[in-house]
Amino acid sequence: MTELDKAYIAGFIDADGCINAQIVRRDDYQLKFQIRVSITFFQSTKRHWFLLQMQKCIKHGAVLRKRNDGISELSIVGATNVSSALRCVLPFLRIKKKQAELVLQIVSKLRKHQAKQDFLGLCDLADQVGLLNDSRKRTVTAAVVREVLLFPVETSVIHNSEDRDISSG
Repeated sequence: MTELDKAYIAGFIDADGCINAQIVRRDDYQLKFQIRVSITFFQSTKRHWFLLQMQKCIKHGAVLRKRNDGISELSIVGATNVSSALRCVLPFLRIKKKQAELVLQIVSKLRKHQAKQDFLGLCDLADQVGLLNDSRKRTVTAAVVREVLLFPVETSVIHNSEDRDISSG
């Protein structure tokens, strides 16, 4: 990618893009949650051809789709792909530079087998990204993860003496 391409892509992200870190429930994960990072570009489907050109320029990890609402969406997904793309455009970002720095911090500290406290710290960073993005639909936050990981619901039945049938007899 040329310096001009990097600068243009950074400008596109600042204007019609999103740098995101989402906390997603995953019952099959040890800690029951995953932090999913992505960079997404939005454009009217009338200009879908332009996102196709960007996809060719970006190459790895870029997925293009047409949504039902007349918008096309180009997403870079996966920690390695997102990290690589952000490192390329970081010097050129203006509006979303802080989100990029936070996501790079998350990716650099994300491990396959993460200690609970370390993961909770990364969830706090994901919350910061959400706040910078003016995110309104977030339902799974660091507070939700903290509640699940630190205060798990007991499923065993607790019996006390009042539950027993006491009869003389």
